Amino acid sequence: MQVPLQGQNPLDLAVASRDSKVIDTVRAAIRHRQVLLAFQPVVQARQPASTAFYEGLIRVMDETGRIVPARDFMSHIEETEYGRILDCIALEKGLEELMAEPGLRLAVNMSARSIGYPRWSEVLRAGLSADPTLGERLILEITEASAMLVPELVIGFMTELQRQGISFAMDDFGAGYTALRHFKQFHFDILKIDGQFIRDIAQDPDNQVMTRAIISIAEQFDLFTIAESVERAEDAQFLTKIGIDCLQGYFFGAPTISPAWRDGSIGRASA
Repeated sequence: MQVPLQGQNPLDLAVASRDSKVIDTVRAAIRHRQVLLAFQPVVQARQPASTAFYEGLIRVMDETGRIVPARDFMSHIEETEYGRILDCIALEKGLEELMAEPGLRLAVNMSARSIGYPRWSEVLRAGLSADPTLGERLILEITEASAMLVPELVIGFMTELQRQGISFAMDDFGAGYTALRHFKQFHFDILKIDGQFIRDIAQDPDNQVMTRAIISIAEQFDLFTIAESVERAEDAQFLTKIGIDCLQGYFFGAPTISPAWRDGSIGRASA
């Protein structure tokens, strides 16, 4: 048994060891080109059989071939260079899908920390140069918490890219600490309501009040609304009734690495 050095907390050592292993997994996945996107549909609330667009969710593969979702590694690498590299790879793969499938509209996640990152900008510039129409089908998702790190930088970045037809979604709204005064300045196109307000909403009066308030704010600022983490029919029905625009969650489809437009099957391999 390894005895901690004097002054070192065993819990801190365990956390550091775990973080190191996660970073090693991401580093190896990047080196061996084992980074991919899993695609999840976002459906129209009043016509759930109709997909509005898909979200491309970043995944890495570990040494066993297991597909690792972003929630298991993103918080560990968000502030590192690997976070920037994964944003670049996600954008590159998203643009490739858009180029291969002209009828596709796709959302790709990015961190505000990647704004101004040279490689990310080069990937976007190359994609739009190859096909200028890609911008009209590309949605960039930035989490509420990330946007609030550097709001002025995000505002300028969004304004520039919206001129090229690119749309922006504020992801995980409600999980962060947005000052409402920024809504006028940000000019997001889409507001995605965090799953903590959506799960079991049909039976949860508190979540009902919060979600109605968020929808009201979104309507005031002309934002398209999406409910995340929709997992039950009754929740979908309630959300539709109170005026949500679109729904996303396992009730409508798990993220899949084999999207319908690529091979004609739906959900054959999920991640």
